[in-house]
Amino acid sequence: QLHASGGGLVQAGGSLRLSCAASGRAFTGFLLGWFRQAPGKEREFVAAIVWSAGSSYYTDSVKGRFTISRDIARNIVYLQMNSLKPEDTAVYYCAAKSSLPYGSNWYQTRTQYDYWGQGTLVTVSS
Repeated sequence: QLHASGGGLVQAGGSLRLSCAASGRAFTGFLLGWFRQAPGKEREFVAAIVWSAGSSYYTDSVKGRFTISRDIARNIVYLQMNSLKPEDTAVYYCAAKSSLPYGSNWYQTRTQYDYWGQGTLVTVSS
């Protein structure tokens, strides 16, 4: 139901845009997120967006560099990544959660998400 694409090799300071195409259902009432997993590390939260309202949240390390957005008509979530750093190298995953954030709780743990796409590899060279 979720298919991530757009990864690749880029030099430090460059940009990439990841896409996550969602199929098979409507995502009204869902939270869509991006996670990443570097070699030997745990999968970590990157950003999330409320599908209907468009409000978003970012982990501190990507604020000001990454932008999450969605195209409701095409059922796609994007992650625009600018000013990439070698430490951004990871497999990036999109995920969906069938409930919305409340207060300051933006669901930043992988186990809180219900659906996952396959990963797309982003490699940033120095």
